[in-house]
Amino acid sequence: MRRRRSLLPLAATLLALTVTTTWPASADRVPGNATADHVPGAGLDVQQGVVRSGDTPIGAAEVTLYRAGDRPGAPAEALARGRTDGAGRFRLGYHRPADPRAVLYLFAERGRGGPVGLAAVLGSAREHAGVAAVNAARVDEAVVNERTTVAAAYALARFAGPEGIAGGYPGLQNAAAISHNLADVADGGVARVLATAPNGAETSTLPAFNTLADILAGCVDGQTCAELFRLAGQPGQPEPANTFEAAVAIAHGPGEHVGELFALAAVRPLYRPALPTAPDAWTLALRYTGNGHEINGPGNIAFDADGNAWVTNNYEYAEDPRTSVCGGRSVLRLSPTGEDVPGAPYRGGGLYGAGYGITLDPKGDVWVGNFGFQGSGCPLDPSGLYRSVSQFGPDGAAKSPAEGWRSGGIVQPQGTVSDRDGNIWIADCGGRSVTVVPHGDPQAARRIAPPDGALVKPFDLAVDGNGQVWVTGNGSDSVLQLSPEGEPVRTVTGGGITNPLGVATDSGGNAWVANSGVVPLPCEDGTSTGLADAVRDVTQRVPGASVTVVGPDGTTPDQPFVNDGLFLPWGIAVDGDDTVWVANFGGHRVARLCGTRLSACPPGYRTGQAISPPDSGYTFDGLSRNTAVQIDPSGNVWLANNWQTVPLQTNPGGRELVVFIGLAAPVCAPLIGPPQQP
Repeated sequence: MRRRRSLLPLAATLLALTVTTTWPASADRVPGNATADHVPGAGLDVQQGVVRSGDTPIGAAEVTLYRAGDRPGAPAEALARGRTDGAGRFRLGYHRPADPRAVLYLFAERGRGGPVGLAAVLGSAREHAGVAAVNAARVDEAVVNERTTVAAAYALARFAGPEGIAGGYPGLQNAAAISHNLADVADGGVARVLATAPNGAETSTLPAFNTLADILAGCVDGQTCAELFRLAGQPGQPEPANTFEAAVAIAHGPGEHVGELFALAAVRPLYRPALPTAPDAWTLALRYTGNGHEINGPGNIAFDADGNAWVTNNYEYAEDPRTSVCGGRSVLRLSPTGEDVPGAPYRGGGLYGAGYGITLDPKGDVWVGNFGFQGSGCPLDPSGLYRSVSQFGPDGAAKSPAEGWRSGGIVQPQGTVSDRDGNIWIADCGGRSVTVVPHGDPQAARRIAPPDGALVKPFDLAVDGNGQVWVTGNGSDSVLQLSPEGEPVRTVTGGGITNPLGVATDSGGNAWVANSGVVPLPCEDGTSTGLADAVRDVTQRVPGASVTVVGPDGTTPDQPFVNDGLFLPWGIAVDGDDTVWVANFGGHRVARLCGTRLSACPPGYRTGQAISPPDSGYTFDGLSRNTAVQIDPSGNVWLANNWQTVPLQTNPGGRELVVFIGLAAPVCAPLIGPPQQP
């Protein structure tokens, strides 16, 4: 691994980049009076604050206020630059950008190009999905320290490059806002979301966050820089040249040199509480609960064009786990930072006990499959809502009638996806069939029934780049390939396909299949409570747990991909680099596998090899039993805590969504067909 001297503040070493960083030309174009030694002139906005390490001010640090580039690879623009005084304070005058989506951030370094680089994301002023976002760019007093640096590095890990921070809407803006869920730039402390339930003392993220800040503090103190840069550097890439770059590199490769990095935290321990022992990996994850009294059994997630998360809900909400709950009658919509979008959740349109089926079509309409999920004590809804899908407009208004859309032979629908022509494809788990709604017209819906036995208990669907549809048969140990017109092309078996659940496609036309190895879905018997019997006692890794990749021509490898990060695979997703993410219904872990695009994997990796720690995956004590995993436009990995770890069958639903910050390559939203990078 080679070392290079970086001259660019906020230059991050990305896995896919090998270019040498140089100071961008725009960085020197700053107002002549925008320095800490000059009172800002009339007509200029003022940004002031303090740079410090722990409680110790850092004097004579060069502080630059940047506007992030507005598209991938665009150079960041320096708006003002100055130096801190002996108390670590700075005061900058600048012209505020007219664009309300412009993202601003501060970078402080002790000598240009030196090893100490601290960052703080101020944010943006924008109108987001009808919500006036907090104008974090107008913070009168900002603190730049190790905590704000870790928050910036993780939240914007996928937007940091040789020209500074850059990216398009909504990924960049949402990432900036998410950084404020980790650190409070107004005082340099822990942000409220991270500090309080369901995070705070309830999970390991807070001490992990503080320990990462302590790892940087040893270098800021001048003691551990060489060792930090060596350990944080990614295989095949130049070593980081400053503490911010090091934090970004750790965010990209959180499973590398974990114990050795942990040892560096003891050199200058400043932030508490901290981890007592090294973690499995340096990931940071948050739990979101929306308004705190709505999530009960989240099944799957789909993102709209603004990066808001639409979420299915198995059950009606009830606080008491002993209370019998029936099918959920709402669809949730959370902002990228975990709050309810005003007006959400949405009701009507025939919603009842939605399971895994949710998608957005090219018009932004949301389609939800009504599986009829419910706890014990509730007979399957006699009105037959489990034979329908619900449709909502982008504003959450129901477009389907009170009984839902029922044409086309829909029976206990699970996976529900849209293709680029607006055709809606539905896996009829209780009907051995697939329903297609051509161009979103429910009156034209038709049933596709392959030969008997070829598709039993269909669970999930995915559309590839050629418009072909791949359907998992949970009860037939198979994957069905349909043409864009709905004609069966082939049925794929073998390759380890066993009780498959989730399926996702990549940019090369491959279909990735999550093999539960154990879960026979209770669809055809007309009930939805039997699932508990299949998974109640799963406390060890399921022997058949694996992932199979199916080529565009239906070929499979001789053996599926297996590692201990695959505990009981359920949901599966592909990110913008074609790497593969797998949610587990047990084991409190998410797995990441190298995909078919080997250039996006660490050097020497092969397709299907675990990028996450192979003996554990990325574990997190805030996970319960996860069904879905999805990637948002900021590169965050979202998982649905669907069931409580020890489910009570009267009310077994999980209560949170879990978001791993900056862990994946961003994906354009809404996801229609294979993933695309923003």
